[in-house]
Amino acid sequence: MGFKVAAFHFAVITFGLLFGATGAAQARTIQLVGFGDSLMAGYQLPPGDGFPAKLEAALKAKGLGLAVADAGVSGDTTSGGLSRIDWSVPDGTDGVILELGANDALRGIPPEQTEKNLEAMIERLKERKIPIFLAGMLAPPNMGPDYAEKFNPIYKRLADKYQLALYPFFLDGVAAQADLQLSDGMHPNPKGVDVMVERILPAVIKFVGMIDAGAK
Repeated sequence: MGFKVAAFHFAVITFGLLFGATGAAQARTIQLVGFGDSLMAGYQLPPGDGFPAKLEAALKAKGLGLAVADAGVSGDTTSGGLSRIDWSVPDGTDGVILELGANDALRGIPPEQTEKNLEAMIERLKERKIPIFLAGMLAPPNMGPDYAEKFNPIYKRLADKYQLALYPFFLDGVAAQADLQLSDGMHPNPKGVDVMVERILPAVIKFVGMIDAGAK
């Protein structure tokens, strides 16, 4: 398992929030953390081409400037994530995009263990009152239908249980698309990251709106 932590991308912009009938504006800075594996860390991609950096840029383009920190570790499993969740998500974080589980499936880790680890991470973040955006994953076809039947429902089950924002499949639109992947056939290339960001953006904007409203 790799342990290279991608560099943090902090480019914080404040924007006004309107409160009350007078429309008085107050400045607020929102800091998100992308907590995941190589799909988050931008495996083999140039600086600035990874998911957190491109998501941040897309949010800025929508006039919603905020920081998106990259806390992705290539090769990380849910066990690895659980072991570092406390120190990889710093105090002052306003929201976490939790994206883990792909390496569990690739390694054939029992889905019950994956779910247990994800649930433990969710509970730790909730104890800290940090909102969670859960990015789901699907088991690779080579693992067979029995494994997929146990693995694939994990994310919706946890989202329903803990009332989390959920994006069902982090690689939606990129999986099995050779022109959007690196030569390994698993990780997105820069064009693939663009597709991921474009598809997930509306859900992230809604999640940011919940943070703005104080939903924690």
